[in-house]
Amino acid sequence: QVQLVESGGGLVQAGGSLRLSCAASGGSFSSYAMGWFRQDSGKEREFVAATTWNGRETYYTDSVKGRFTISKDYARTTVYLQMNRLTPEDTAVYYCAAGSGDYDLRYAFGYDYWGQGTQVTVSS
Repeated sequence: QVQLVESGGGLVQAGGSLRLSCAASGGSFSSYAMGWFRQDSGKEREFVAATTWNGRETYYTDSVKGRFTISKDYARTTVYLQMNRLTPEDTAVYYCAAGSGDYDLRYAFGYDYWGQGTQVTVSS
């Protein structure tokens, strides 16, 4: 059983930056594909970014390309989401997820484990 704990959310002004962390425990971190999703109030959960188990491939939703970066730290068994040039449209609860990578990483059904989420609020 894998446990995922997100941190790093908060309130930031538009144009600012945040780095989200997702600490993983209880499983083989190096073998999992990792993803970040977000969900704003009243909206469906949407894909943000993902990386393969070896970190060699990364994927981003179009709205965050060039602004967000996902990375895996194998020594700390942590996945990060560096978020730059934030806009109010990035406001949401951000969730970390881990999965085998057997499915398209852009879809939530491809992940087996989820964190509790961390709130990101971007003010205009």
